[in-house]
Amino acid sequence: MIEKYFKLKEHGTDVRTEIIAGITTFMAMAYILIVNPAILSAAGMDQGAVFTATALSAAVATMLTGVYAKLPFAQAPGMGLNAYFASTVVLGLGYSFEFALTAVLLEGIIFILLTLFNVREAIIDAIPNCIKQAISVGIGLFIALIGLEGAGVIINPEGTIIGLGDITSGSGLLAIIGIIITSILVVKKVKGALFIGMLATAAIGIPMGVINLPTSIVSMPPSLEPTLFKFEFHNIFTLDMAIVLFTLLFMDMFDTIGTLVGVATKAKMLDKNGKVPNVKKALFADAIGTTFGACLGTSTVSTFVESASGVAEGGRTGLTAVTTAVMFLISLFFAPVFSVITSAVTVSTLVLVGLFMIEPIRSIDLEDFTEAIPAFLTFLIMPLAYSISDGIVFGVISYIILKLVTGRRKEISIPTVVVGIIFLLKFIIK
Repeated sequence: MIEKYFKLKEHGTDVRTEIIAGITTFMAMAYILIVNPAILSAAGMDQGAVFTATALSAAVATMLTGVYAKLPFAQAPGMGLNAYFASTVVLGLGYSFEFALTAVLLEGIIFILLTLFNVREAIIDAIPNCIKQAISVGIGLFIALIGLEGAGVIINPEGTIIGLGDITSGSGLLAIIGIIITSILVVKKVKGALFIGMLATAAIGIPMGVINLPTSIVSMPPSLEPTLFKFEFHNIFTLDMAIVLFTLLFMDMFDTIGTLVGVATKAKMLDKNGKVPNVKKALFADAIGTTFGACLGTSTVSTFVESASGVAEGGRTGLTAVTTAVMFLISLFFAPVFSVITSAVTVSTLVLVGLFMIEPIRSIDLEDFTEAIPAFLTFLIMPLAYSISDGIVFGVISYIILKLVTGRRKEISIPTVVVGIIFLLKFIIK
């Protein structure tokens, strides 16, 4: 039944591969179960309730992606989006977390409508192929940077440029050990190398004192009551809500689009026209996940770049996403166990996935500078600006400008110009 539904053989995979890929994706992104509640608690939200909301929204959105869209992508409350929610909207602008949750709810509803009328799908199709290939490269660099920073291998002290952290002890040393072990497994073509590498790193981290054994194994999920359906509907038609909502829409739309395109490119899932299969269904899952998450009490749900780790392990169908979703449901009752999955444990996977993701650079025409420069700006800006959407902005706008000034305007589609105008509005409003 599983083979018939997900067409595993047709995609060159099997049940074992898909399950390992799904678990690998979960382990690479399990940090969100700890980080998201910590970030949103700064906005006055109950940390336990946010933990439950995070796990449930991730499970529902990822399950939809797997069963409905049949794609190996995982979703959860997005990093960057949660920081904007807490740091900017609540702490910076002084709004309540209920106001912010209302904005997230409206965002999800708008995305459902935009997806229904194929607007988001049209935006994906409007992105030039050279930018799509560059997105994969940029995400590769970005995800590697996230891993290295999280483990303290790369640091960014306030007021200075990024530099090398302490790699002779603690989490930095464990991260280096993990990268070496996982690299050896990859070179030797060991099945499940990324997953095994994380397990080995965690085991080594225990005697090093970097990884602490949990004091308990099983725990009941915290109540959702403090955050469930906490909205401020009387603020829906205010200018303040419009500004916050536009920013959320822009950040989520192009982060999600960038991740879908980038990971699908790496997995060689794009069709001959450069389109992501079942992308409309994946976008529906994202929009429903955001709406559902807002009702439970968490920030915007988005497709995670860590999905690339499962793809690197051979995940090619929705069974990978289903496995990840099940892991999120299990995590509700085994939260103490998953606390051992720290940044030092996952860094090896993220760094090597970064390597795997840059493969599409070989498809970029580096001799045609109207293609090469926009592509370069795309994958350069992503890690430096810490933003997938900003990388796409620079890539698309430079693509339009260079094609126009070189007399090659016929190569620019009208939808691409429309997307470029939207990007400019983002900077003007910002």
